[in-house]
Amino acid sequence: MLKRHFLWLVYGVFVALAIIFKTQEPLFFSSGPYALGKPVLWLVLFAFLAYSLYCHVHEDFFQTMKKTGKYHWTKQIGVDLYIGVGLVGYVIFLNQGAVVLALWLIPLLIYANLATLLYLAMNYDSIVSTVVKSTQ
Repeated sequence: MLKRHFLWLVYGVFVALAIIFKTQEPLFFSSGPYALGKPVLWLVLFAFLAYSLYCHVHEDFFQTMKKTGKYHWTKQIGVDLYIGVGLVGYVIFLNQGAVVLALWLIPLLIYANLATLLYLAMNYDSIVSTVVKSTQ
């Protein structure tokens, strides 16, 4: 039973550590430009997490991948997903440097969008302020 839930336990520990060691930025609300984006990102993360947990209860991920992994579209979706994860990794590097990217790298590879959405929501203000400054 623990084996089946192990990755969720690790994700919970990762989220707790990310929140404990986060920057000075407020966690759920933004006071900067495009402030509505931050709570929207949190809602998307919570909805995606809820759906992921729903899927976890109803299907075994590894058994499903054994069945569908042979299809070209499954492989294409995986490549597409990790291109996006790589782009977010680059954003992390640009926003906070190589050390922070190294800390997020394994969670990004294992949890993909569950980690990317968490990073983007937690660091929304610093990312948006960097983008806004670069366009002025």
